[in-house]
Amino acid sequence: MLGSFGSSSHENEADDPSPPNVFLHRHYHHRSFAAASPQIHMRQLLISCAELISRSDLSAAHRLIAILSTNSSPYGDSTERLVHQFTKALSLRLNRHAAAATTFFMNIPNTSAAATASTSNNVVNQDDEALLQSSYLSLNQITPFIRFSQLTANQAILEAIEGQQAIHILDFDIMHGVQWPPLMQAVAERYPPPTLRITGTGTNLDILRRTGDRLAKFAHSLRLRFQFHPLIVLANEDPISITSSVHISPDETLAVNCVHYLHRLLKDRDRLRLFLHRIKAMSPRVITVAEREANHNHPIFQQRFVEAVDHYAAVFDSLEATLPPNSRERLAVEQIWFGREIADIVAAEGENRRERHERFRSWEVMLRSSGFSNIPLSPFALSQAKLLLRLHYPSEGYNLHILNNSFFLGWQNQPLFSISSWH
Repeated sequence: MLGSFGSSSHENEADDPSPPNVFLHRHYHHRSFAAASPQIHMRQLLISCAELISRSDLSAAHRLIAILSTNSSPYGDSTERLVHQFTKALSLRLNRHAAAATTFFMNIPNTSAAATASTSNNVVNQDDEALLQSSYLSLNQITPFIRFSQLTANQAILEAIEGQQAIHILDFDIMHGVQWPPLMQAVAERYPPPTLRITGTGTNLDILRRTGDRLAKFAHSLRLRFQFHPLIVLANEDPISITSSVHISPDETLAVNCVHYLHRLLKDRDRLRLFLHRIKAMSPRVITVAEREANHNHPIFQQRFVEAVDHYAAVFDSLEATLPPNSRERLAVEQIWFGREIADIVAAEGENRRERHERFRSWEVMLRSSGFSNIPLSPFALSQAKLLLRLHYPSEGYNLHILNNSFFLGWQNQPLFSISSWH
């Protein structure tokens, strides 16, 4: 089950003789689009539609979107569901182009056009907050992606803080805090048990407070000395200002958790580098970084689009293989969580685009240039990741790979997520 990508071998991943750069630079054609000609045809239609929109051939793009809509469904197989989500996203982008063209050629202010552009560029704001949060919890349950990242990050933190008596975790975008109860339990079992303080950032104060209350109650049940500090981060707030709001006591050992967070800061690389330098200046014992293994930040729309189609094809195929056809949780995750991401990658541009995933090699260069050194993830962390997949997601399709002291989780021949630790 856990051989290297592109292999059915069950041997230890560390013994894989394949050159590392081949793994990261290889272009993968996904199973769902390679199994039969209809799937290949639908993939090509999606790419052709993206090309038409890029050339501003809006009439032809409208006709192709009508064909794609007819041949897709949120309730079909994985290819039909994937095409459905990308067709919706292409429609959003097409509407934005049409609105912009109307404004340009009429040469007059067009409030409806601005509203249409705002609608397509700010797709995140259209999702009902409760549905979005619910779909995240479902994602955490029905796929190994989030749990794999959090479990491995926890183990890296636990090993880094061994023997420390005052621990402070700075968690960027803590959401519901589901990552921390297992770590808290492990910390409470140490003797003498240390103190634990978590500073969690987020955009919703109510969610932060409820997260803090749940973690505090759990800590009380463990008799663990615990504090939680919520830190509100406004949508357009400079991330550097966040770090200046964090108070670290002289006796505390700091761990910084960036699980699926840093890619949101890529719209300004210079500010991201300053942010990483500021984190480095806080002298954390460890910083954990989990990201998508995909390049959804390419400045050329067509290349970004093809990369996104292949990435989410693998994701949708994994859901198809591991969940029943009538799964409501899968439907919610695909339409709400992944649908929001796809719409952002495809329909949004410039400052409004939020999902700017890049591959591990980009993060490795950026972290090293900011003064961080890679900490090898331990054999025990690898065993935990294997056990998670074997017990909760027993499918031959999931693959675990080790590269540059970091872990990569993927489906079939497609790497999807990476996790690494740094100091």
